[in-house]
Amino acid sequence: MEIKNKVISFLGDSITEGYMVEDRANCRFDNVIAREYGTTVHNYGVGGTRIAHQSVPSEKPRHDLCFCGRAYDIAPESDIIVVFGGVNDYIHGDAPIGTQADKTPATFCGGVNFLMNFLINTFPKAQIVFFTPAHCFIDRHTDGIPSSRPMKKPDALPLSGYVKIIEESGARFGIPVCRMAEKLALDPSNAETRGKYMPDGLHFNDAGHALLAHAIAEYILSL
Repeated sequence: MEIKNKVISFLGDSITEGYMVEDRANCRFDNVIAREYGTTVHNYGVGGTRIAHQSVPSEKPRHDLCFCGRAYDIAPESDIIVVFGGVNDYIHGDAPIGTQADKTPATFCGGVNFLMNFLINTFPKAQIVFFTPAHCFIDRHTDGIPSSRPMKKPDALPLSGYVKIIEESGARFGIPVCRMAEKLALDPSNAETRGKYMPDGLHFNDAGHALLAHAIAEYILSL
């Protein structure tokens, strides 16, 4: 689909907000897309936030502003809505996984279903697109195992499990889902990769945001 002259809204977490980007105005991925592809962008990134609801309050209240609640803030004139998240649900979300029958943000499955259902009904003319998390290297281990954070429930999954849930919901709702881990093909457990693009193994620097911008734009253009 064409994106020139379109209004694109980005709902996400600290990566969308631009944590670790030195020059957000010029190098954060949404602003790169606006400049290089001729779009108008709205950024709804809030660091630490999750798709699902957090039952035990976090130390920083803003981390509990889940995607499902913040979706109400998205500009009504949006032509394209990009949702890029799920990594914080994997790392430190305390919501249980739930099942695909769930419809509320009390579980991860329910949060994804609620968000998709809300977006397609609130913005019937907009193109909704979900981008699943890129690979991360957190707490000295890869995302191939469940997070070891103390708030995690016994049913916690490796990152790929959260990705699969988003894909399954997307298939049901008819929403395109891009696997960002495969799209970028970056391995943050590799020190050279961290040095170039992801200094802390999770967040992208200016060079990493250039990669994100082109990956996101290319996927939307392919729809």
